[in-house]
Amino acid sequence: MIFRDDRLEVTFTYLEMREAPKRPSAHPPVLEHPITLTRIMEPTIGFYRYLYNTVGEPWLWYERRIMEDEKLLQIIRNDKVEIYCLFVGGVPAGYAELNRRDPRDIALSYFGLVPDFIGQGLGRYFLQEIIDIAWSYHPSRFWLHTCTLDHPSALQNYQRRGFAPFDQKTRKVMDPRRVGYMPVNVGPPLDI
Repeated sequence: MIFRDDRLEVTFTYLEMREAPKRPSAHPPVLEHPITLTRIMEPTIGFYRYLYNTVGEPWLWYERRIMEDEKLLQIIRNDKVEIYCLFVGGVPAGYAELNRRDPRDIALSYFGLVPDFIGQGLGRYFLQEIIDIAWSYHPSRFWLHTCTLDHPSALQNYQRRGFAPFDQKTRKVMDPRRVGYMPVNVGPPLDI
């Protein structure tokens, strides 16, 4: 629901895993072009912003869009923050960001696909790979949050891969389109 006071009512669901899932390794979907997953060791601001903006625009991700370069560089170049890019035929198809600053409590800060690659089975594969990477560090917990602005299948995908909800909150948040942080033609329809 969109409010005329420039805010959106959004439900946030917090999910966690307390142990590594017991399942076989993930197999990528069969596509025309090869699929590779690469850790981006020292992401440039331009490449990171491309990933963040392209993946996040349909879901109204704006926080890092408006963050100053210097502050963003401090985050994405931190040794305990890992950026992974999924490529299909050499084209960026998605990205994930692991926050390992607390080694016992790893967070999946960002995860998503470039819109052109949604619906090809990549989300399941990519998430399983990221889960395996996170658990290779032997944390006590791996967690994330999603919200009602994310892809409609996001919550279900997280739960099917082994995440369990531990909290849920609904609150009003700023609509970034109303203040010029994002184009007005993205995300859910505006209530004008």
